Amino acid sequence: MNGTLSIGDFAKATQLSVKTLRHYHGVGLLIPAHVDPSSGYRRYTTEQIWVAQVIRRFRDLDMPLGQIGDVLGATDPAFRSELIAGHLERLERELVDTQSAVASLRSLLQKPDDVPAIVHRSDPALQTAAVSEHIELADLSAWFQGAVAEVHATLAAQHVTALGPGGAVVSDAFFANGAGEITVFVPATAPLSPVGRVVHRVLPPAELAVIVHEGSHAGIDCSYGALAAHVAEREIAVDGPIRERYLVGRHDTNDEVRWRTEIGWPIFRTTSP
Repeated sequence: MNGTLSIGDFAKATQLSVKTLRHYHGVGLLIPAHVDPSSGYRRYTTEQIWVAQVIRRFRDLDMPLGQIGDVLGATDPAFRSELIAGHLERLERELVDTQSAVASLRSLLQKPDDVPAIVHRSDPALQTAAVSEHIELADLSAWFQGAVAEVHATLAAQHVTALGPGGAVVSDAFFANGAGEITVFVPATAPLSPVGRVVHRVLPPAELAVIVHEGSHAGIDCSYGALAAHVAEREIAVDGPIRERYLVGRHDTNDEVRWRTEIGWPIFRTTSP
């Protein structure tokens, strides 16, 4: 057959293995121009070399095969560009995450001595508007954002003023099992009427060892670890949920927001009433 290549020659031309080409055929991504019905031998046209090269570049960028198929099959150039741009944006986000993880690992390997200060504090009972649910770890981000938005919307609708930064109460079960009760709350100046998931809740007084974590949640385990070591070495830990408060973010020298998370670990009373 003129102008075609056997699968072996096509593999040499494209630097894709025969096994890979058979897989691409099987999933409908790169279908041979001709398949012999009796022998099953595959033959490809020279025009398909370009298609294979495009697929290879997309795979080098970790684009899923299904999405590559959508790009190759798109007849609308704008839609094709949208698909490619979306994947490149995901790669950029992953790169930022990777750079953050590398920086965190380097910091750990250097074993820095500048552990954030830990203080002991007695928190009084706190009136809040809150949402409490049993949450799976995989659902946490979306649930958290939705719950916070609901709380603030309810406060605004009832003209109740938020009194300080919001936070969360996290059960031991969530840390141990990756699923458990979490309460998202915002301190309020007055009780509010329940609306949907949002209810009035009074957080009980608590004695806490407190550390402030600077930056994103990517490295928050280091702050948790320092706090856990502090209470364990002093044998002052008691059973009870962790409390987090999400303090107002501040801008660094590059005018980028750096978030601050206050973590409170329950302890025996170590301060005067």
